[in-house]
Amino acid sequence: MNGRQFLELLARLPARVWLQAIIGLIGFVVLAVLGFALIAGVAVVAVLLVLGFKAKAWLRGLLAGRPPPPRNAPKVIDVSYEIVERRDDKR
Repeated sequence: MNGRQFLELLARLPARVWLQAIIGLIGFVVLAVLGFALIAGVAVVAVLLVLGFKAKAWLRGLLAGRPPPPRNAPKVIDVSYEIVERRDDKR
């Protein structure tokens, strides 16, 4: 069956089949959009929850009047170094 025969076969389909196909396609697009919206909504809720818990802990620490916990920052150490130039030593 070549492309022309396939198009002729599609043209012979009754209108009911075409309507069902169009409605099915619209339904598929709506479900896909709603699915993506649902996933994005869950992600937003999760981010807001995490930020809310972080803000709550920050406010408790701020209002408690105690010093903030020490941060685990790396220590800075003075280092001296020497630049050694490469030579083409042929021994």
